[in-house]
Amino acid sequence: MSNIPHFKAWVRKEFTHNHIKYHGEYLHALVIAVTTIPDRCLSFQVVFTGIEEEENVHGGAMWARMPITSLVADEVLEEMPERMDTHLAQPWDCSSRGHSIIVMDRISSSPWYCKIGGEFFKGRYMFTVDYTDSYISDDPAQHKQSHVLQLIDSGKWTGNIVALPNNRVRVTNPALWTSGEGAPDFRPSQYIHTAEIHDSYTDSEVTFDNLYNKEK
Repeated sequence: MSNIPHFKAWVRKEFTHNHIKYHGEYLHALVIAVTTIPDRCLSFQVVFTGIEEEENVHGGAMWARMPITSLVADEVLEEMPERMDTHLAQPWDCSSRGHSIIVMDRISSSPWYCKIGGEFFKGRYMFTVDYTDSYISDDPAQHKQSHVLQLIDSGKWTGNIVALPNNRVRVTNPALWTSGEGAPDFRPSQYIHTAEIHDSYTDSEVTFDNLYNKEK
């Protein structure tokens, strides 16, 4: 589990009752941390605020590992968005328990284009989960990040939180670049780039030829 840039959200209440009842109802919460479990979607630690209740029953109560599909951004919305299928909200499950959290400042201010279900929607960047410490996450051909975004101006999905890899998003920033159109001619790398595999590392004179080598 890791701290994240916390944000306010509405939690679909059926997720707090084993999906048996409370469909269409919501609890307000502060989302404060993330957990990554292989072969599952991102899940979050939430603290309920109780602000939606006349009698504050839930304020201060917590829930661990709340799935990303349970969350709706705390924004002014005409109506609550439809719940997304998990494979649309996060097309690739977490690849490792090991991860880091980063906010990429240079690409955080402008809208992103998000490809979901074969269509493009706009998103607002929040933070990125970068996976490591597993065979899949450290394989150059398989590594993927999860960029966590809030969908904006996205019709029935406006307000949903999604987690998309690099090949499902395109970043905009008119001051620094012009966003392209069409599919980039990319192919996943099959190479691991490392210095110490080079033959020169078998020669101590080369390896230790540094500033403290008094012989040269």
